[in-house]
Amino acid sequence: MRIACPICGERDRREFYVKGAALERPVEDAGLEAWHAHVNLRANPAGVMAELWYHEMGCGSWLTVTRNTSTHEVLEVELASESGLGGAA
Repeated sequence: MRIACPICGERDRREFYVKGAALERPVEDAGLEAWHAHVNLRANPAGVMAELWYHEMGCGSWLTVTRNTSTHEVLEVELASESGLGGAA
């Protein structure tokens, strides 16, 4: 699988570390149930999903990679800071 880093260009997926689903975080003062659901109760769907990837062996950027988890087709890559999802973790 190849990932097109917005800064470094297309690279092999072995240069990256995948963190998991790029989910909207609850607001900081959200209740315990909201944070419990965010951290522990995640779906594992087959199909299109946004994920957080870290370009560990490259520029060090956090990326939001939208890909099909069934086919591994990468549909979109953008800097996590610009996507509004997940953020750097």
